[in-house]
Amino acid sequence: MQFADKEYLFLLLLIVPYILWYVLKHHSLYASLRMPGRQSFMQMKPTLRTYFVHAPFLLRILAFVLLVLILARPQYSNSWQDRETEGIDIMLAIDVSTSMLAEDLHPNRVEAAKKVAAEFIGGRPNDNIGLTLFEGEAFTQCPLTLDHPVLMSFLSQIRCGILENGTAVGMGIVNAVSKLKDSKAKSKVVILLTDGTNNMGDISPLTAADIAKSLGIRIYTIGVGTNGMAPYPMATAGGIQYMNVPVEIDEKTLRTIAETTGGSYYRATSTEKLQDVYRQIDRLERTKMRVNSYSKREEAFLPFALLLVAVLILESLLRLTLLRRIP
Repeated sequence: MQFADKEYLFLLLLIVPYILWYVLKHHSLYASLRMPGRQSFMQMKPTLRTYFVHAPFLLRILAFVLLVLILARPQYSNSWQDRETEGIDIMLAIDVSTSMLAEDLHPNRVEAAKKVAAEFIGGRPNDNIGLTLFEGEAFTQCPLTLDHPVLMSFLSQIRCGILENGTAVGMGIVNAVSKLKDSKAKSKVVILLTDGTNNMGDISPLTAADIAKSLGIRIYTIGVGTNGMAPYPMATAGGIQYMNVPVEIDEKTLRTIAETTGGSYYRATSTEKLQDVYRQIDRLERTKMRVNSYSKREEAFLPFALLLVAVLILESLLRLTLLRRIP
C-alpha cells in the first residue's frame, strides 16, 4: 500500500499538542480537598464509567488518524513485468588431464577451475550452459541446459585421469562446438580451459577453431598455471611425494584460437586471476534483456472511511450514554 498525497501525513503531528492539552485540561478538572482520612474510601470499587472515562479521547485520536489517512489517499498497487530475454549458449570445455592436479592454484588447478566455473554459472541464470571434459579424448559431461542445479552436480563430479592420458585441445573444442552448432541463440560461446599443449586427438586445435568460426561460435581460451615450475603430487610407495614440474602452455596456439573466432586469450597464474578472467568474460558476454514494467493503482480509502464512521458513532454513543455529563 502507498499514499498518493503523502504530505497530508504531516497532520499527524497535531496529535502531540492535542494530547498535551487533554492532559492539562483533565488535571484541572479535579480540585484538591483536604480530608481527615481516606480509609472510608479504600473499599469503594471502580465503576464501569471509571474504566471508560478516557475512551472518547482515544477514539477521537483514532478518528483523526483515520481522517488524515483518507486525505493522504491510500492506494493498492499491482505491478508486473514482461521480460524478453536473448540468451547466450555457453559450453565450458575443461581440461581434466592429470597435470591439472598440480597445486600452483589452491587447492589444485582442477578444483580451482570447478569452484570458479560454479561461480560463473551461478551468475548467469538466463543462459543455457553445458560442460565438455577433455583429456586424451573428449566427451560431454552435461549438454546445454537451463537446469543449473543439475549442471552444478555434474561439475562437482569432475575428476582428473578419467579418460585416456594426454591433452586433446582440438577434440575438446570440436566436442563443445558440436553441442552449439544447432543452437538458435544469438550468441554462442566456448570457454576453453587448459594447462598444457595439444598432443593427442585427430583434429588440430587450429582446425577446430576454423570450424567454430564457420559456425559463428566465439572461443575464449584460458591458460591456467604459474610461470616456471609447479608442485605436482606423485604417488609413491612411501605415500604422496611432491616434485616440481615445468609449466608448458602453448600460449601461441591458444591466442590464435581466440583471435580466429573473435574471442580473447587469458593467462591465469593463480586462483584469484582465474576468478578475474571469468569476471571479464562475464562482462563481455551478457544476456540481452528487455523489461516492460506495468503498474495498476486502486484507491483504498473505503475501509478507512467505514472504520472512521464506526469510531465516530461509538464515540458519540459513549458520550451520550455511559459517559453523559449532566450540567
